Amino acid sequence: MSLTDTTGLNNGVSMPWVGLGVYKMESGDEVVHAVRSALDLGYRHLDTASFYDNEEGVGQAIKESDLPREELFITTKVWNDEQGYEETLEAFDRSLRKLGLDYLDLYLIHWPIEGMYKATWKALEQLYKQGKVKAIGVSNFMTHHLDDLLKDAEVKPMVNQIEFHPELYQEEIVDYCKQRDIQVEAWSPIGRGTYLDNPILQDLAQKYKKTSAQIILRWDLQHGIVTIPKSTRKVRQQENADLFDFELTADEMGKINSLNKNNRLGPHPDEMGK
Repeated sequence: MSLTDTTGLNNGVSMPWVGLGVYKMESGDEVVHAVRSALDLGYRHLDTASFYDNEEGVGQAIKESDLPREELFITTKVWNDEQGYEETLEAFDRSLRKLGLDYLDLYLIHWPIEGMYKATWKALEQLYKQGKVKAIGVSNFMTHHLDDLLKDAEVKPMVNQIEFHPELYQEEIVDYCKQRDIQVEAWSPIGRGTYLDNPILQDLAQKYKKTSAQIILRWDLQHGIVTIPKSTRKVRQQENADLFDFELTADEMGKINSLNKNNRLGPHPDEMGK
């Protein structure tokens, strides 16, 4: 595997296994430089959102890179106060303008806002049918949200992006998505670096001559999960991409699974959605 290796979504679109997340990167120089350095290193998958307020900077970096558009996989998301059918269509157009793109590769509902996400999904289906976006999906949806959405959906989500790291090993939703051919993607994959000194991770890092963060990202990939670590520093971006020359054993995967504490760093979807 390499940075350009992809997984096939349920509609046949190819999505790179590893990407760059840009949450909390400042719009302007910080995000432009971070995206440019990632693209220089070989990243081709970028994940932003309306809420991050840095879509223009991401778009500027894409333009400056001179890379062919078809080589890139660009994701953005519709925020909570933009949800609803017409509102989402308008939000999509705003995001596309800010990014300076003709189409998106993936558009996600950022959170399952109660009473809104079904109308929002209808808008995503419309954008998908019009060819304005290659794939559509959701973010932070639990099994009950997906059950509800799938009752009326004409198009099945291709992706569910969730908070996923060793201390929040959401096995139920991962299994649910795998059974329905919905690709799981991890946000905050290294748990914001809050427990990289865990002895299990440290021991594995020493064994494989890697960092604890690299061990976690490799664990993601071996679970079949797309991962989008954030870093503004080129050296860290390089480390986050250096995942393909080792493989964790089944026993080691189990040890990392056992770190689960159901420890959320972000909001619970049911609380955020009210």
